[in-house]
Amino acid sequence: MPAKILVSTEDMPYADWLEYRKQGIGGSDASVVCGINRYKSPVELWMEKTDQMPSQEAGEAAYWGTQLEPFVRAEFTKRTGIEVIHTMQLLQSEEHPFMLANLDGICDVPDVGKCIFEAKTASAYKASEWEDTIPDEYMLQVQHYMAVTGYAGTYIAVLIGGNTFKWKFVERDEELISMLIELESNFWHHVEELTVPPLDGSTASAKFLADRFHDSIPKSHITLPDTAADLLAQYDEACEQLEIVTERKQKAENLLKEMMGENEVGTTGDRIVTWKSVSQERLDSKTLKAEHPALYKKYANKSSYRRFTIKAAS
Repeated sequence: MPAKILVSTEDMPYADWLEYRKQGIGGSDASVVCGINRYKSPVELWMEKTDQMPSQEAGEAAYWGTQLEPFVRAEFTKRTGIEVIHTMQLLQSEEHPFMLANLDGICDVPDVGKCIFEAKTASAYKASEWEDTIPDEYMLQVQHYMAVTGYAGTYIAVLIGGNTFKWKFVERDEELISMLIELESNFWHHVEELTVPPLDGSTASAKFLADRFHDSIPKSHITLPDTAADLLAQYDEACEQLEIVTERKQKAENLLKEMMGENEVGTTGDRIVTWKSVSQERLDSKTLKAEHPALYKKYANKSSYRRFTIKAAS
């Protein structure tokens, strides 16, 4: 097997497990590295791996996925007759040490050999993603695991909406695995060299730039490279599209509010619309500053940031 046991995860504190994960790229990181993850960007993952921001806490969905994993594993065995060996180890690829795997289980199937078992839970709203195949991020995850272990297949079972159970067999895809190894290798090079990966439109990228270039040098000036013209054109086009989309959104909101009138809650199909009265108390800082300047100065928080603007040259 082209993988070694990096550490046993049995009884390991969650904080320690997160620290070990920083030693490489895990299966759930694969979709992030490939740029298709809906919840995290490559820059954000890079910042986590380089200790520049804390790892994200597992949300409710992840928590219940972990709690229901034994049930999904047992139900899979009940329906298929295939026994699953529960593993509690963090594996590391011998050939590519930056690739890690934390498996939900292993199956030893006659005529097939050893296979990976992966348990998932999904909300009813995502049922369509499991109709004919499995979500892309999970496909990358199991192919990553097969790259680490050398296994030829993966059984992936999912409990959807708490009342629909499905399972599928995913074969090893050498072409996809080669792509993963290349992309993950390039990403890990950025981690080792502490060089930021290509920036994207994520909040993490914006935060990285704000932290790295926090203060401007007064009256400093540079001539931007020729490629800036294309970026300015993209920026202008995005602003125009945003204005149109924002107006469409506001129009839909206004018409919905007109339908609701004085009612606080409205329903249609499986959607719930609320428009309720909310009372807030806010400090009138302008009046406080005028009438009690010393008190205002004592408690005022001073902050600084860099304002980004684009305008025509005079």
